[in-house]
Amino acid sequence: MFIQTEATPNPQTLKFLPGRVVLEDGTAEFLDIEDASRCSRLAAKLMAVDGVTAVFFGYDFVTVTKDETGWQHLKPAILAAIMEHFLSGEPVMMAGSASTLADGESGDEFFDENDEAVVSTIKELLDTRVRPAVAQDGGDITFRGFRDGVVFLNMRGSCAGCPSSTATLKHGIENLLRHFVPEVEAVEAMEAV
Repeated sequence: MFIQTEATPNPQTLKFLPGRVVLEDGTAEFLDIEDASRCSRLAAKLMAVDGVTAVFFGYDFVTVTKDETGWQHLKPAILAAIMEHFLSGEPVMMAGSASTLADGESGDEFFDENDEAVVSTIKELLDTRVRPAVAQDGGDITFRGFRDGVVFLNMRGSCAGCPSSTATLKHGIENLLRHFVPEVEAVEAMEAV
């Protein structure tokens, strides 16, 4: 088994491509070992590597975020954990946990029911134009809410904490949404709950 690695715009995050499907549907993010241990043996193994602060699963990739530890010390342990897991034949997500984490949502969405058509258009643009682009960089951006002309998004994987995330939000996503949806005045990042 050969696992490719790719740099992401976030220097604290690397994207690992095992050459097979990681999650068939949705995404999953793990920010602590307790959540990882409840849901995924692979995520738990990765979170147990000293220096790893977050793990994110996409369709065909795993992104790992680190603290200040150098990649040269972390990569061998991360590659070994990923390889060992996929060679074992175990599922990535434990039974029953995929439905709670793999949908990519973190918390309830909020918006006025009168804005349902606007929200539908925003979500379609995010799903067709934004999410595929950020998945290329090992991340994901999900809709959280819409209020008073402001779209609230959750940035995950390599997008979370990325130095260029503000530019991505303000110059990329905000401009795109404002162009197609005149009701959108601004885009803001929201912390996961």
